[in-house]
Amino acid sequence: MKRTKKKWLTISAVALLTTALAGCGNSNSNSESSSSTPSNDNKAASTQTETSKPADSGEVPTLVWWTIGGQTPANFDKAIAAMNDYTAEKIGVKIDIKVASWGDWDTKINTIVNTGEPFDIMFTNNSKYSQQVTMGAFADLTDLVQSESPDLYKLIPQKVWDGTKIGGKIYSVPTYKDSSLTQYWVFDDKYVQKYGIDTAAIKSLKDLDKPFHDMKAGEGKSFYPLSLTQGDGFNGFFNGYDDMTLGLPPIGVKVDDASRKVVSVLEQPDIMDGLKQLHQWYQDGIINPDAPTKTEADKARPFFAAQAFPGAEASWQITEGVEKYTMFQIFGPIYTTSTIQGSLNAISANSKYKNEALKYLQLVNTDPKLRNMLAFGELGVDYDNVDGEKVIERKSDTWPLAAYTQGTFFDLAVTKGAPVDQWDQVRKLNDQATSSTNLGFALDISKLSTEVANTKAVWDKYRYELLTGASDPEKMVPKIVAELKAAGMDAITKAAQEQVDTYFK
Repeated sequence: MKRTKKKWLTISAVALLTTALAGCGNSNSNSESSSSTPSNDNKAASTQTETSKPADSGEVPTLVWWTIGGQTPANFDKAIAAMNDYTAEKIGVKIDIKVASWGDWDTKINTIVNTGEPFDIMFTNNSKYSQQVTMGAFADLTDLVQSESPDLYKLIPQKVWDGTKIGGKIYSVPTYKDSSLTQYWVFDDKYVQKYGIDTAAIKSLKDLDKPFHDMKAGEGKSFYPLSLTQGDGFNGFFNGYDDMTLGLPPIGVKVDDASRKVVSVLEQPDIMDGLKQLHQWYQDGIINPDAPTKTEADKARPFFAAQAFPGAEASWQITEGVEKYTMFQIFGPIYTTSTIQGSLNAISANSKYKNEALKYLQLVNTDPKLRNMLAFGELGVDYDNVDGEKVIERKSDTWPLAAYTQGTFFDLAVTKGAPVDQWDQVRKLNDQATSSTNLGFALDISKLSTEVANTKAVWDKYRYELLTGASDPEKMVPKIVAELKAAGMDAITKAAQEQVDTYFK
């Protein structure tokens, strides 16, 4: 472990900050040969010649930014118009924000990339990023980010930029937040009080069994203590395994395995035990029966799991309409390469406005006024400033954009009710974080694109039912693993092991 940490400090990532639901970036020194770099992406970037200040010619371009979030409220267009008035004056750029819902994001983003639908900026993460780069979807920003957005480049530590590299090149702007992952479990406090739940005694999934059954018995047949959706399943279920930025949970390395053996994760005893527990809860009516098809989470859930940080409950209480949440840490903090790639914004290889897109992302990351508008909505409607732009008070719970996807939290206001030193507390989590034994490694999939695409298609076919407890893992896991192997899982595992062994030699 000490050796891994030491190597990581000399090559890769640390010290970032995040929201309640995020993770972060990567370092890939294993695949820095030019042969692993997508040629069409490089070509698109190298032939880019647009001017850096479109306003000089009287043109104010409107950039299309695809992101993830909830249903857009009635005042969404008005709020975006206010942002555009501000940014048109500041940098001569406007934005058209397209929101893919939480449940539809996977499918929508895949469709956009696969069909070549025009966009300028796209939120992505470790589950998609390397594959999208391999497909040539994103521009090579290695030189542009320094020439067109120098303040942005200076803001984000070099180790964090290194964490986004594929084949030694930068294809995205990382969200400068917490690079480590800390998982929390969260109860509506009224159930904690009503059923005498001792959260300090809860250390594992099995420890949730009695509280969930007590709640179910007391609240009635139509009450579901663990309300799940298809896209999330039980959030953080695979935290104990490092997926090597592959975005395919069935292949990974246990985070504390000094031998760094690449394994079939679904077949590991701890994962099978967890899947059996979820299935039992589904059968017992603890989990909602429509979980495998449910795309949007209910508000005021009695319990949920989320990656978070101290003070996150202050925002959840507003957005969920709950008087008080009791939140407790269950896992982490820990660094993996995938957590560092948990929130990225890439620029289309085909965008006419690469320079302008970088300037816009620079403003998001350095201008508190714009940062707050993106995170909280329309000033005076969705939020009010309490202490300049350092503390805000939320007035609505309808703003749909996920703040962790947008930019740094170092220029973002603290929500009233959260600790005023919230971001300092997040820094402490980073300082205390342990490291995956595989930290620093990112799998080069440039020669595995077919196998990765095929195995992900298999996983997507089954994961909703498996991770919501709807299917019996003793029957389904062997079936899933067999199909994964037929799709190329063994080839990926073999290549991953070879790359890991070479990287840590």
